[in-house]
Amino acid sequence: MSHSASGGARRLLIMRHGEAAPGVVDHARPLTPRGEQEVGVMARWLAMRTEQGELECPVVYASPFVRAQQTARLISDALGCPLQTLPLITPDDRPSIVSDWLLRLPDDGPVMLVSHMPMVGELTGLLVDGSTNRGVGFPTAAIAELEADVWAAGCAQLKHFTQPSQLL
Repeated sequence: MSHSASGGARRLLIMRHGEAAPGVVDHARPLTPRGEQEVGVMARWLAMRTEQGELECPVVYASPFVRAQQTARLISDALGCPLQTLPLITPDDRPSIVSDWLLRLPDDGPVMLVSHMPMVGELTGLLVDGSTNRGVGFPTAAIAELEADVWAAGCAQLKHFTQPSQLL
């Protein structure tokens, strides 16, 4: 198993997109003004932490859905971090596929996934508890921060869980 240069655990941030407008075509639903505001709150908080050296700039991976792309763009712009689209983190995808993808990633710094319920909750449950049944409830724009030596079921620790209302 590879470890980061610091020799410590690897870090993963799992974020749910901001509040989105209702719509018939799910993948096209945009953020609401409130959704943009709550993502902005989280983006400023993450930027402050990276400036203070508490958090390395993550590579941000977003679901292809509009609301996740908008959320991820706000985060990556605030942090100056690279942004990529990851097709396998839509609401219909399976968390086990994502954990397999994480296992194959080179260990070159923290990763942030911007996705949807139920994916964000089930993936957090899988990595921390080893089961998707005990998924974590994620308010919009909430971020779970996990650490692990290896991204396998039940091997991660939930270090922080932060939602916009805690920062206002």
